Amino acid sequence: MNLFNGLVYGSLLIIMSSGLALIYGLRRVVNFAHGALYMLGAYIGYTVALQTGFWAALVVAPLAMALAGVLLDRYGFRLLQDYEPLSVMLVTFGLMLFLEDLVAFIWGKGNYSLFTPSLLNFSVDLFGHSMPAYRIGVIVVGAIVALGLTLWLRHSRIGLFVRAASTDPVTTSMQGVNTDRLSALVVGLGAALAGLAGVVAAPFLSLSPHMGSDVLIDSFVVVVIGGLGSLAGAFAAALLLGMMQAIGAVYLPNVSVLLPFLFMIVVLIWKPTGLAGSRT
Repeated sequence: MNLFNGLVYGSLLIIMSSGLALIYGLRRVVNFAHGALYMLGAYIGYTVALQTGFWAALVVAPLAMALAGVLLDRYGFRLLQDYEPLSVMLVTFGLMLFLEDLVAFIWGKGNYSLFTPSLLNFSVDLFGHSMPAYRIGVIVVGAIVALGLTLWLRHSRIGLFVRAASTDPVTTSMQGVNTDRLSALVVGLGAALAGLAGVVAAPFLSLSPHMGSDVLIDSFVVVVIGGLGSLAGAFAAALLLGMMQAIGAVYLPNVSVLLPFLFMIVVLIWKPTGLAGSRT
């Protein structure tokens, strides 16, 4: 059961950290606002689900966050691309604080919880244990995101451009690729994945204006352990971290909060570029 819960959280981290890795891989931006986009997506999904149902929320919230990501790239990352990385990081940190205050102003500071969709509101017997079907669905969504992103980057023309621009944006631009549009697409996709993660997490995690902080820290740990900008590394690190936290919470409760950071230190000492290197 602990391994199952670890797999569920690892799948959520796959959805969340893949967007973070995509944005860093192309824009070289440490996006502190990513957790706030996850939180905002959860709240938008919560509101839409109350009106039209969970499945509509699963579509509307990622689309709203995709639009927010395109605007963030156009009026944030693109304008600041010639500034020091620290300046961009501080801007995303300020945006995170602004979005948290905005959500607290609109929805209040209380906690909310989203209902489990009736289609998945049952249990499945696996290996003698009763597993909630919704959590199995989270694992499936994480697997679909991982497979879809891999196929898109490896076998599509735009994926080829993304990989080229993440390696050498100047040469890619000289070859006729509009790197500004490409960046808007990637940041929009990364933000959409954050929104998707927020909606997926809402039925089993409490919604609050600060809910993005913990998962953002874990996502940064995943991206660093996997290798900055590496999706394959992020996928592997997310599953390892999810398992580690689930098992540590049971067997090492006093130090379970420190386990991700200890794991990151060990990996970086062993392999400073992360599990998969700096990029795939």
